[in-house]
Amino acid sequence: MPPSPLPLATPVSSSPSSALALAASTAVRSAIASTPPSVTAAVGRRELGLSACFTALTLSLARPAPAAVLEADDDLELLEKVKKDRKKRLEKQGVISSSLKEKGHLQEVIYKLSKVGQAIENNDLDAASSLLGPSTTVEWVQNVNAAFSKLSSSPEEKTEVDNFNSSLASLFASVGDRDVGSSKLAFVSSASALEKWVEFAGLVGQLKGL
Repeated sequence: MPPSPLPLATPVSSSPSSALALAASTAVRSAIASTPPSVTAAVGRRELGLSACFTALTLSLARPAPAAVLEADDDLELLEKVKKDRKKRLEKQGVISSSLKEKGHLQEVIYKLSKVGQAIENNDLDAASSLLGPSTTVEWVQNVNAAFSKLSSSPEEKTEVDNFNSSLASLFASVGDRDVGSSKLAFVSSASALEKWVEFAGLVGQLKGL
């Protein structure tokens, strides 16, 4: 008796979820395959562009802005300048505090020039000449220049010292010539230069008559 044929294998039925996943996968592959190459390339370029933009933005945020770096440098320079200026002021105040004799000479000049100005205003050039003395080599002029030398440190102060001495020489000459108009102009120039020097030297409030 011939052997009985083996029974055919019963196909295994797929679960609903497996069938759904398979169908979805097939649909995706079909959609990709049917997409025109130009559309695929455009999508790729858009994604690449977005990636590049994001990278650039990340790098720009990571490194400090040039303006911020410059502002920080400016702040440091300003701080150093403030420190140096403060040091100079303290040193100058120390010199001024120890210069009682020099401040006395400066006070003498202020009083003398005040009297000279009053005499010139009254057209009394003889009295002005007597107050000034014979020439710029007199003792009070030498004393004030010694004070200028000790207390002058900045270019502005030295410039006003030169202006004062130049105007003072004109004052001596004008008074000697008995020229009232020129004497008045020279007096104003001398007094103005002295006032500016006092301001630059930090002596405002320490000398009377200005």
